[in-house]
Amino acid sequence: MIKDIQLRVTLHEEKQTDILTRKSADFLGIPTDNISGIKVLRKSIDARKKLIVFNYKVSVYINEPMPETSAYHFDYKDVSNAKPIHIIGFGPAGMYAALRCIELGFKPIVLERGKNVQDRRRDLKAINQDHFVNEDSNYCFGEGGAGTYSDGKLYTRSLKRGDVRRVFENLVYHGATDQILVDAHPHIGTNKLPKVVQNVRETILNNGGEIHFDTRVTDFIIKDQEIKMLALQNGQTLDVERVILATGHSARDIYYLLHDKKIALEAKSFAMGVRVEHPQHIIDSIQYSCSTERDPLLPAAAYSLVEQVNERGVYSFCMCPGGFIVPAATANGEVVVNGMSPSKRNNQFANSGIVVEINADKDLYKYEHFGVLKALKYQEDLERLAFTAGGRSQVAPAQRLTDFVEGKLSADLNPTSYQPGLKSAPLHSLLPKLIGGRLRTGFKAFGEKMKGFYTEEANIIGVESRTSSPVNIPRNERLVHPQISNLFPCGEGGGYAGGIVSAAMDGERCAEAAIIGL
Repeated sequence: MIKDIQLRVTLHEEKQTDILTRKSADFLGIPTDNISGIKVLRKSIDARKKLIVFNYKVSVYINEPMPETSAYHFDYKDVSNAKPIHIIGFGPAGMYAALRCIELGFKPIVLERGKNVQDRRRDLKAINQDHFVNEDSNYCFGEGGAGTYSDGKLYTRSLKRGDVRRVFENLVYHGATDQILVDAHPHIGTNKLPKVVQNVRETILNNGGEIHFDTRVTDFIIKDQEIKMLALQNGQTLDVERVILATGHSARDIYYLLHDKKIALEAKSFAMGVRVEHPQHIIDSIQYSCSTERDPLLPAAAYSLVEQVNERGVYSFCMCPGGFIVPAATANGEVVVNGMSPSKRNNQFANSGIVVEINADKDLYKYEHFGVLKALKYQEDLERLAFTAGGRSQVAPAQRLTDFVEGKLSADLNPTSYQPGLKSAPLHSLLPKLIGGRLRTGFKAFGEKMKGFYTEEANIIGVESRTSSPVNIPRNERLVHPQISNLFPCGEGGGYAGGIVSAAMDGERCAEAAIIGL
């Protein structure tokens, strides 16, 4: 017999041997000897009260053997000589589209503008140390996309739990820890995700797919409302039948290319703001009500905050406990910041984007003359402003949190994890009122919700501008563009995802849609 039950285990109990077996026996009213094994299905932490509790969902095996850990299986076929599907971009959407093509017996041909994960590291080093941005290889572009070197969070609001589980199991199949199948807020870590991505690449190549790095698409050759050929930066062209466009939310050249060809686009609401960085011990003390270091069994504390300010949401985004702030620009002449965490989340700082909702229809009246690209232009202007305010390098403009809210320049700044460095700047006056004014109100409200959050020990760092795509590439119910009959906009770049998991799920769906009729 197998029984699925919920258990609550205190922090003190968590340290005891066989606590789950003893708790399960008490819950079910049976002897512990009758329990053959316990499989943890879900684990989360409830730290809302002073008594911290671990919530478990477990399967209890009663008088029957517990099966060995499942070896997750995916039916990858040899597609060396199969019909091709071209995929532009090799982030989560492109990777999962390629894997799904192989399962369904079609050959993915992936075109990635950036480099593989190993070679990409040198370009990340150049951004941090030399302040030089390789516009094809950076924190956003390259094998694995933006997630590879910026955290590997697997949070999703998707209600399609079967699809989510499939995405997670595929990551485990390719080398991720099976803990992601259990944790309420799963996370792989920036230090471990590159190996998983490399394993995905090898699966695709070993089964007859193709991946071409340093291969940027520069033009679509269109005839009779179909893409007939792709033009590449190296001067070559490729004949194509179906194209999955999975270029991510920062591939601005693709938006400009589509717009120049009068292919329908839509302006999209999104969010921008800043990164806030606290010493991790402050967040721990708030969330765990501890005056000293947190208990070793507890992970670095996280938070999630939201406030409505003047009819717009102000909220935390991509919170990175025990993490780093990194330069995420995709071109020279701009400053963009993002967050990441290693798997152990053991850095001394906590950071999070704090961003303001921007309504593309109501808030960008000064940019209306840019039409469907108005939100993109607004985003670009803010990033150039940050570049100038930081001293025209990858040094980022920053301010103590309290000084920002009080409207005064910081005489000095707190230590930071941001490697290129910080420069004190009056972000309270530099940021547009639409963003800056709401942030100042939002930070005050967050200080009320989390006592100790509003502190001079925190820096705010600008700008956090790449939360999602400011442009939507429309598609119909068959997931194909309404004008171009063989173009399948996909993932974050199309405006259909908001993270690794949702992008991966959308990649699979687009692969399934693209093969219909081939």
